[in-house]
Amino acid sequence: MQEIFGFLGLVIVISASGVMSPGPLFAANVMYGLREGKISGIKMAIGHTIVEFPLILLLGIGFFSIESIPEIRTAITILGAAGLFVFAILQIRSVTKQKFNLETKSGQGPFVAGIVLSALNPFFIIWWLTIGLVLISESIQNFGIIGIVILFLFHIWMDYAWLFTIATFSSKAKNYLSKRNFKLIIIGLSVVLIYFGISFLFKL
Repeated sequence: MQEIFGFLGLVIVISASGVMSPGPLFAANVMYGLREGKISGIKMAIGHTIVEFPLILLLGIGFFSIESIPEIRTAITILGAAGLFVFAILQIRSVTKQKFNLETKSGQGPFVAGIVLSALNPFFIIWWLTIGLVLISESIQNFGIIGIVILFLFHIWMDYAWLFTIATFSSKAKNYLSKRNFKLIIIGLSVVLIYFGISFLFKL
């Protein structure tokens, strides 16, 4: 039991560096929190989970090798930057059109964004290929192959808690925003996404 709690503490401390770091997923989560409410954070977390669990599993069974990292990183970086540019432009267009409505119905946008912005985020992939590998190694050493599942469960709740919390705060903030300020925030966050896309390309 002590071993389990010790590993839980290790996962929480190390995972915080990835979960709480500002990035495309965070910016998009704020956007959807403003537009679709707190439930968007859960939807985005589910999309993120669909990418993260297979990645952890593949790393755990040794699918990725260190030698393949440069090729993987280059492809993901280019696709990720392009995806961020497209996503940002679509968001800007949605709030600048004449018939823009502040009350947007809940849809599958956050879920899709959770998948795309995770799968095409090179920093997310590299985090698991570097820092995350420490956790994967520890989990397998301590608990065998089932350790991968234990690691995932200890880690993923933080993603759900963080994304839901941010979406909740964003949703509440909308009540105090005028339509003009709401548009400015969405445009500002879209510019942030474009910045991340450019920064991805500069890492090549």
